[in-house]
Amino acid sequence: MIIKIYSTQTCPYCVMAKEYFKAANLPFEDINVSSDEKMIEEMVAKSGQMDVPVIDIDGNIIVGFNKEAIEKALNK
Repeated sequence: MIIKIYSTQTCPYCVMAKEYFKAANLPFEDINVSSDEKMIEEMVAKSGQMDVPVIDIDGNIIVGFNKEAIEKALNK
């Protein structure tokens, strides 16, 4: 399973998402979009959104910290 979180350092929902995956012992790639134009473009292409966090779980795109959607994507 590949998990990517497109985030910024100042976003409280990004912090919540990262803490959720850490607590579940699920490895993820944290992509800070605040300073990387290429990653911003990738995030928008995947989600159609400029909002963070954007969570990509094996191609399932979740915008925001939506625990129910995350657990569904994780098949919990």
